[in-house]
Amino acid sequence: MDFTRRDFIRAGAAAAVGEKLTPKPFFGLHPFIEANPKAVFIRRTHVAHKMDAPAKLREGLTLAREIFVPMDRAGVPVTHRIILKPNITTVRGRGPREDNWGTGTDAQFYEGLIAGLRELGLRKFHFAEANMYPLWNDHGYMDIHDRLGVKVNEPERYPRNFRDGDGMTWSKVPDGVIFTRIPHYAPVNEPDTWVMNVAKWKAHGMCMTQTVKNEQGMVVSPYQRFCQGWQMVLEPPDYMQPDIHPRAEETVKRFFERHIKTFSRYQSRAELSPIHQEIWAHKTCDNMSALTRTGLAMVEGIYGRNGDGFGYGKDIMANVVMFGKDRFRVDLVGLYLSGHEPGNVHLYRIAKERGLSDTFNPWEVPVYEWKEGRGVPRKLSDFERTPLETYYLRKDGEPAYHLVNEPFDYDRVRT
Repeated sequence: MDFTRRDFIRAGAAAAVGEKLTPKPFFGLHPFIEANPKAVFIRRTHVAHKMDAPAKLREGLTLAREIFVPMDRAGVPVTHRIILKPNITTVRGRGPREDNWGTGTDAQFYEGLIAGLRELGLRKFHFAEANMYPLWNDHGYMDIHDRLGVKVNEPERYPRNFRDGDGMTWSKVPDGVIFTRIPHYAPVNEPDTWVMNVAKWKAHGMCMTQTVKNEQGMVVSPYQRFCQGWQMVLEPPDYMQPDIHPRAEETVKRFFERHIKTFSRYQSRAELSPIHQEIWAHKTCDNMSALTRTGLAMVEGIYGRNGDGFGYGKDIMANVVMFGKDRFRVDLVGLYLSGHEPGNVHLYRIAKERGLSDTFNPWEVPVYEWKEGRGVPRKLSDFERTPLETYYLRKDGEPAYHLVNEPFDYDRVRT
């Protein structure tokens, strides 16, 4: 990377005083982040209340100015299309709207990140999402996109769109278990694109929705329905069937027969059952193996949320943002800090088994606190945990919402 000391000093000074940088032809991540692609960075934020919009906007803009840097060459061209993937699963539940604010990525923090990228001269922004179209502006996301010039995809597709390839990019799945091809909303996975994944730190039926699950939403509907179990494998719409692996059922069953003997929660009688989790994990891994252009994976945890990911749950102030280049490793840290033991959340063991991640042990992940524009070495135990209860694979005798925190021996179990 061609990022000089003069550039570094100038970027830091500009961030301190709010100066707009003179655009350069390239941009990139801070060189320390680039030099540590297997690390996870944690930034403590300073927001007193979850509805303090100016404070959240300031946190997003400040972080963007610290981690995105202008470059003369050897970076990402500013002419690239920037794909934005917040978690936009906004819902309207009972009670005040504020009670469900934590179901999606904070809108003002997200706006601050985009504003910081615009200061570097980027102008080609695209938002990609399959879900919750009627509520996209409930928290103001569409207003943000209008103000900042972000193009928005059309989420609904019809059989003729799949036949004609209208508005979607098809990606082959290397060594797929369930999918042989996956469609993403264009321009996802096209050349000259760079993805910023800004997930929400919240509980869900798959334990926690973080960066890996967040990219499920870039898959064109109804292919994005990963959580429906056998239904969307054995009985998908006719136009999906050619893209389902012909040996999907036997391969999933073979994995499952092995996993049920060793995965601690695969005896659960939960409605969102072990086989639902197995199928979801393989579809998720298929998607991760196809998506290759994520430049930064981030979990916004200014306030986290427990519950079911939708209408039931409570927002909890946590004031952390986690980020890095490796989506699986970012999620491991997020799982641990939300009170769960990652070895008990079986997606991450399956990802290692399939060669998509080199660890599911959070203690093998280098952790840095991102402080005043630099990475400071820390231990994971230096950060306070914020328990976020979930309904993932409830064991007999457990509360409906619980922590997946039973002890796990990482030295004994490595695959």
